[in-house]
Amino acid sequence: MNLPELTMPQMLRERARSDAQRVAIRQKDFGIWKPFTWAQYHQRACHFGLGLRALGLSDRGHVGVIAENRIEWVLAQMGTGLVGGVTVGVYPTSPASEVAYVVGHADIEIMVCEDQEQTDKVLEALPQLPRLKKIVVTERKGLRSFTPDVRKLIATFEEVEQLGAQSGRISEVESALDRQTLDDIGLIIYTSGSTGKPKGAMISYRNIRGVVPGIINRLQLTSATSHLSYLPLCHVAEQMLTTFVPLYIGSQVNFGESIRTVQEDLREVAPSMFLGVPRIWEKMHAAINIKLQETGALRRLLFRKAFSACQPLAEKARSSWSVGERLRFAISYWLIFRALQNFIGLRNAKVALTGAAPIPPDVVRFFRTIGVPLVEVYGLTESTGMVTGHHLDQVVIGTVGVPTDGVQWRIAQVDGDELGGEFQIRGDMVFCGYYKNPEATAATIVDGWLHTGDVVRLHHGQIKIVDRLKDIMITAGGKNLTPSEIENTMKASPYIKECIIVAEGRKFVSALVMIDMETVGKWAESQRIPFTHFRSLVETPRVRELIEAEIAAGNSKLASVAQIKRFHLLTKELDHDDGEVTATMKVRRSRIYKAYASEIEAMYH
Repeated sequence: MNLPELTMPQMLRERARSDAQRVAIRQKDFGIWKPFTWAQYHQRACHFGLGLRALGLSDRGHVGVIAENRIEWVLAQMGTGLVGGVTVGVYPTSPASEVAYVVGHADIEIMVCEDQEQTDKVLEALPQLPRLKKIVVTERKGLRSFTPDVRKLIATFEEVEQLGAQSGRISEVESALDRQTLDDIGLIIYTSGSTGKPKGAMISYRNIRGVVPGIINRLQLTSATSHLSYLPLCHVAEQMLTTFVPLYIGSQVNFGESIRTVQEDLREVAPSMFLGVPRIWEKMHAAINIKLQETGALRRLLFRKAFSACQPLAEKARSSWSVGERLRFAISYWLIFRALQNFIGLRNAKVALTGAAPIPPDVVRFFRTIGVPLVEVYGLTESTGMVTGHHLDQVVIGTVGVPTDGVQWRIAQVDGDELGGEFQIRGDMVFCGYYKNPEATAATIVDGWLHTGDVVRLHHGQIKIVDRLKDIMITAGGKNLTPSEIENTMKASPYIKECIIVAEGRKFVSALVMIDMETVGKWAESQRIPFTHFRSLVETPRVRELIEAEIAAGNSKLASVAQIKRFHLLTKELDHDDGEVTATMKVRRSRIYKAYASEIEAMYH
């Protein structure tokens, strides 16, 4: 696919010229979906960008955004880009210490905060942020409580837009766009920091333009595609589908009311494309299981029969279904699956994606069986997003498909590793390096090749992710194990939310297991087992028996050396604030091993 040789801000200007009155964005406020055209999107972004310059944003200065997904997020991003600045996203779930690190490290000059809660995090770190000139707040509520000195530092989003509109300096935007090149940095995206401090990946407009054709072609996206944006916009996966692709093809983005209303928003929008990280699909899977537990015996029987009849079709291209198979699925769809698709809001989905972390193959198989066209994709912050994915009619469950257009790739053998080799890629989508970290950049990009750190092997001609290179464990017996394979097998159970394997240098595999409070709670209620909170539920003997049975079922799918011999049930949920998981809910193994050292040792005595 040939895209114009234009940056994203230049594309926004083109969209405003060619598709002025088409709806680009819909924002839900107080239950009502409000549309914004491409012309409005461009005009408001221009005004906000000019307002930032009026507040003192320097040439190529950095603007931070800490907010849930909403139109103001992309207006701030595109406004920054239209005047030649660089946007840096910060996770809204980050504690104040993480916010302080990213804002300080990224040399942010102006910080856009959603509300008082996010503003307080920035204010707490103010003495460590000498480059910060101004804080822009979207929600006014609570601003009066600030002292006069603090209020001088703060402007509202609306005020900044008005400042830009009144400046009458639209020619500044035009001249900035005329000077802008594909090699300019547009975004700095901080990695989740599962093994140390987050690193700021510098993404140029060339990187973005380099990754987009492969995404569009592989997922068969068009200007008619609609998308619900809810995953954090400071993550490359959501950037890819909320800003990169829509600006180049003119598709529509919907911002729901809140991250807490995603399920309801999905039912209302019924998007043609949906992206869910594995945890989202696992939660949907668990929600359907809860619904099935609550329904009558006849419906449960009908579901089991329909599911069993259609499971063989999960990996088969629809175009190759026989007349009998089409009839079988049609009956199952109208009797059972259609209601389930409506329940999760995905009846109109032409493509659904999972990526960013490993997903249990049984969860993918479940959704494909009930007719949700779920495909697995793979990408990194450093690859500017998706670089492999299934063709919609060539799905091999347990793999991440094949590389997309423009991606050169190779599998570099790792010394002494029989599991596979490191996946390495080259192309325009490979990022420009880490901000203020030349050592990490030199270790990651070698002779133009991005070293992903992921061990892969080919499986039926498609790429299978084995594990992170640094996560592969060697037992006391010298056997190489891939913890993610064991953990995902266990997490396919609706009752297990997290499973952390312990095996490095050990005689056998053990695990720290965290239950899914919602599904185990529902099960306990159905069994008339009393409990008051998470810990009391976990410490119930019958809950341990339930998890024991689930682990035994998972073990039956694994080689004997990979089977979990002992496990410890965590009595609290893993928490971002405690440093146990990242903002993207990736487990920080070293922190957890340290925090639960005595429980781990007890499993080996």
